[in-house]
Amino acid sequence: MITTAKYTVYYGEGRDGYDVPGRVAHESIFNTNGGNYRCPSTQQGYSPFTTWTRALAWIVCGYAEELEFVETLSDSDLQPYGGRDHVTSLLLRAARVTADYYIDQAATCGVPYWDTGAPGLQHIGDYLNMPADPFNDYEPVDSSAAAITAQGLLRLGRYIGSNGDAEGSGRYLAAGLRIVDTLLSEPYLSTDPEHHGLLLHAEYHWPNRWDYVPDGRKVACGEAVMWGDYHLREVALYLQRLINDQPYLTFFGVTDQS
Repeated sequence: MITTAKYTVYYGEGRDGYDVPGRVAHESIFNTNGGNYRCPSTQQGYSPFTTWTRALAWIVCGYAEELEFVETLSDSDLQPYGGRDHVTSLLLRAARVTADYYIDQAATCGVPYWDTGAPGLQHIGDYLNMPADPFNDYEPVDSSAAAITAQGLLRLGRYIGSNGDAEGSGRYLAAGLRIVDTLLSEPYLSTDPEHHGLLLHAEYHWPNRWDYVPDGRKVACGEAVMWGDYHLREVALYLQRLINDQPYLTFFGVTDQS
């Protein structure tokens, strides 16, 4: 948790020539002998120096959930890691910088393309200032990244709102709700009873071309992956609990928080 925030998340501090605040590496490589950090890496992204958006989604959601979890720990639990203030500030910094980067890099509907540096994006035009097009001829979108991130944005918005930041809370809650609204509508929500998936236009491993490209298309579209289907259902349940004032949903068990 702490190591990931330190090495996988970028904060615009000049670690390398591509140190953009909020960018994340899919993988981090360490020297197995001395344990020293060596470099960023990726398998499912376009490049170690761009951001695979499902990796970004895991960070946004994961750190929002960890912030909630840390609140349940005692001061003595956190003391070996620098104390509550240190751990909380580290997690919050990672959560907010990556959430901001996601919002900036997603299309206006809240859905991102599969990698922020995918080379074909240059052919789509002003892609950040219009809704994502899952049927374009150049690069796949990844609805699974959107589903994962939506829950992270909603949890982060609730967390910082409960800690006195109403403006930031509103920004993240609005972004999360925009994603959910998009994904629960066509063309992302599957309405075909013969299709085995729930959330369409998700990407698995585009560099290896393990994604299905329909006849007549040039890039993958129209299929689902388990991460997208799971997290769409979970974010829907999360919101349902909030709307109905039911026990708050967390990975470590339901709570009585409203």
